Amino acid sequence: MSINAETLWETISKLKQQAPLVHNITNFVVMNSSANALLALGASPVMAHAEEEVEDMVKISGALVINIGTLSQPWIRSMKKAMQAAKDLNKPIILDPVGAGATPLRTNTVHELLETASPTVIRGNASEIQALVSEDIKTKGVDSTATSDSAIDAAKALNQKYASAVCVSGAIDHIVNGEDYIRVENGVEELTKITGMGCTATAFIGAFAALNVPPHHAAAYGMATLGIAAEIAMANSCGPGTLQTHILDVLYSLNEQQIKDHLKTCS
Repeated sequence: MSINAETLWETISKLKQQAPLVHNITNFVVMNSSANALLALGASPVMAHAEEEVEDMVKISGALVINIGTLSQPWIRSMKKAMQAAKDLNKPIILDPVGAGATPLRTNTVHELLETASPTVIRGNASEIQALVSEDIKTKGVDSTATSDSAIDAAKALNQKYASAVCVSGAIDHIVNGEDYIRVENGVEELTKITGMGCTATAFIGAFAALNVPPHHAAAYGMATLGIAAEIAMANSCGPGTLQTHILDVLYSLNEQQIKDHLKTCS
């Protein structure tokens, strides 16, 4: 199954009209960049991690995004509370297992979160996805040591265990959800030189999931939209610094013709 440009554009237009509230419990590194990217896309971001308010924030949000990039015990408690609240309210949960496999704290935390509630979508790089299936897989900090192609079987195993759509990001993004499979080929290599672009993609998946589209479509829309914006922005960029700024501008002014010209997906 693939997505088409017309449907993607209709969904982006709907997102811009509805501006769904996306509750992010994300890491210190990307709070500002993820919030700005969500705003440019048309969503309404909130970054709320206090244990005392996460359940209330989930109640008024369209989706919950959990990103374990900078962990502490208070944040872990907040993530569990928020995920349980989202599960009880049937709100979409998007989980980004940043650095899973790098340390026992990260890997064990993700497994605890997965036991709290099955996410709607799990998005990670190849090493992170593999580390959730095999203890033998190690990551290089928060970077992948494997190609996205090598983690497809791990993605299928996670999907079968938790009934979550699983997105393995990389030069090619692979999205698995039962019998449904989508391959997204948008993006530029320079994205790897900007911290937190994967986190931004996860936040985008949350924004699309808030519109109640099928989970694997939300994942594909998020990955493709960021990849297309990067391709367009790269034409006027001289490096990662200007690319990051231009991506925001492109997201803000994205149009249907650009989607038609750039979208590269297949099943």
